[in-house]
Amino acid sequence: MRKGLVSVCLTALALTAMPPVYAEPTQADIDRGKELAFSRKDGNCLACHKIDDGQLTGTVGPELADMKSRYPDRDILFKRIWDETQFNPVTVMPPFGRNMILNEEQINRIVDYLYTL
Repeated sequence: MRKGLVSVCLTALALTAMPPVYAEPTQADIDRGKELAFSRKDGNCLACHKIDDGQLTGTVGPELADMKSRYPDRDILFKRIWDETQFNPVTVMPPFGRNMILNEEQINRIVDYLYTL
């Protein structure tokens, strides 16, 4: 009985320690992410960041390019959009997730798009 319990506990621990698995985004996911990133009422990334085909881009934040190599860990990029204050307490970037400006699914779509840059 005790051996079985230990096995169950070890299995549960192993499962919780695994990073999330992301399905390959569809073109529709990527298009939705771009739409959110470029939208002046949703993500509004262009207000602060230069993006290759964006218009009227800002210069407050870094250019959004080469994102997969800059952020090989997708979770870190997600967390930075969710709440950049975790990484830089004096940032001007809004905590999009923490302040409920964007939800998890919307931020994931933006990350899908950013990973194409």
